[in-house]
Amino acid sequence: MLESGDLAPMFSLPDADMEMFDLASLRGKQHAVIYFYPRDNTPGCTLQAADFSDREGDFAAHDCVILGVSPDDCLTHAQFRDDHGLSIRLLSDSDTEVCRLYHVWRPREVDGVQKMGVLRSTFIIDKDGMIRDVLYNVTPRGHAAAVFNLVKQLNSRNGHANRQEYRRNSQI
Repeated sequence: MLESGDLAPMFSLPDADMEMFDLASLRGKQHAVIYFYPRDNTPGCTLQAADFSDREGDFAAHDCVILGVSPDDCLTHAQFRDDHGLSIRLLSDSDTEVCRLYHVWRPREVDGVQKMGVLRSTFIIDKDGMIRDVLYNVTPRGHAAAVFNLVKQLNSRNGHANRQEYRRNSQI
């Protein structure tokens, strides 16, 4: 499992408009919130996507992009986005390769049957590509607000770390 302090696995995935998104394109420019969710148009997934969309401007004010990832295809994402007025970028991981990279493709029990599926999880990644926070098995209600509070702390945490590094280097 990935943890805080790990480098985020890089990936490229198509979005709802079938345009490729490359996580490496954010390096040095923006933080990222990558949240993995099971399926479009389910109550929990819709609530989570709507909450993140409602707060997208707040995240952007802190140099942060929100990316939703699920195994649904691009057309399903586009329909989901349009039906619910979502503004965040939805990425299609139809072969579950990125879900596996982030260790969120897991066995789950559904109606007494073991099936593989996405463990609802969120990763907060700083501008350097470092995972700062990992949240596994999250509850959709209130999640966007909790994640926003963590993102607001990124610049102060990074600034503190940079000051410590500066002090350490200036004593040499």
